[in-house]
Amino acid sequence: MTVAQREGWRRPGPTAEQRRNDIWIGLGMTGLALVSLTLARSTGAFLLGPPPSGAEQLFWTVAVTLPLIWRRRWPAATLLVVSVVFIAAQARSAPEIQFSSWALFCALYTMGAWGQDRQLSRRLRIGVIATMFAWLGIYYTVMIDHIPADSFSEAVGPVPPALAAMVTGVLLNVLVFAFAYFFGETAWVAARREHELRAQAEDLRRSQAEARERAVLGERVRIARELHDVVAHHVSVMGVQASACRRVFDRDPGKARTALTAIEQSARTAVDELRRMLGVLRASAGTDAAPPTAGGVERIDELIERARAAGLTATLGVYGDAVALPESVSQAAYRVTQEAVTNTLKHAGAKLLDVRVRYLAREVEVDVTDDGRGGGGANAVGLGLIGMRERVAAHDGDLEAGPRAGGGWRVRARFPLAAPVAPQRDPSDRQQATAGTEPSA
Repeated sequence: MTVAQREGWRRPGPTAEQRRNDIWIGLGMTGLALVSLTLARSTGAFLLGPPPSGAEQLFWTVAVTLPLIWRRRWPAATLLVVSVVFIAAQARSAPEIQFSSWALFCALYTMGAWGQDRQLSRRLRIGVIATMFAWLGIYYTVMIDHIPADSFSEAVGPVPPALAAMVTGVLLNVLVFAFAYFFGETAWVAARREHELRAQAEDLRRSQAEARERAVLGERVRIARELHDVVAHHVSVMGVQASACRRVFDRDPGKARTALTAIEQSARTAVDELRRMLGVLRASAGTDAAPPTAGGVERIDELIERARAAGLTATLGVYGDAVALPESVSQAAYRVTQEAVTNTLKHAGAKLLDVRVRYLAREVEVDVTDDGRGGGGANAVGLGLIGMRERVAAHDGDLEAGPRAGGGWRVRARFPLAAPVAPQRDPSDRQQATAGTEPSA
């Protein structure tokens, strides 16, 4: 909470229970003040001078304490009423001064603790305190000439008795008013801090709920992406193989059998991957289940084999020194390649497919091109391209997808690497073009 917000904060009004408590407090204070009045009359201790009539004494006693029943509902009005009645009662020499003083203290405290307008609260309290000291000065001025000569006959101190009595009264009032002001301000600050803590707790709960929602949404997107990649790719391959099988079923049973075998293998692979994903989803919340991994760039050659089995002339080239990629980057590169190959099978009507993996100084690149009619654009606004962009963006990479100048379609994805990685040689390297310059695309 900023300084401006703190200054502008208004304490909420009292609850119904607090208002009921104020009624009991006001009635209790009035009852005790009446008891104090009875004791003062019984002892004849009329410190302010000859008292008024009994009925007037009752009036002033009730009038100065009963307004406390509204102290938190209307603190400013309560303070003004109590202050005015307090001075009037003393001016009339009402004998009850103990609980009347406490009523004034309580009204000052409540104005500091519950005043909605802080500037008004400070001005009103300071004004009341200044008025009380002015009244004290007037009272001393008027009463000093009426002090009996033998009132201080036992005095032995170095300070003149009358002066000592006045200084004592002033110091006592300073302490009372200072404590009333300080405790009222402290109570208001405590209420504001409690409000800030509640607001912060609510913000924390809200941010946690939003984080949970984002996590759920992110998990749903991830699952949707994985399901799309798995189902779309393998079903597309099965569709192409089934179409080829139908065309050659009568005249070339051998090719038809090969196509059926490829369909069977694709179906098994799809089912295995679906089971792997569903197994992770069924894991209990407290189980540390390993995240589903679909493999990485090392499995791109399997995509090429499936494309060949579907009737495409497919080639794979790996350029540069192969390095050990982070698992997430490797899987993302594989999924982007898988989606690009799937789009070629489903939409492009291509005959040639070329996949290239390039290991550069600070990034790895996958490049998939075909000679089709650019049918990959038919899916440009579908889930496939969205999924590719999400995967690449998650690794701060770049994705290019669109028709080539010479015909066909290209998908190129670049994934930056955090730092140069030492080459990882594999003696069983495939026929990739690692031993020469890359042919032009």
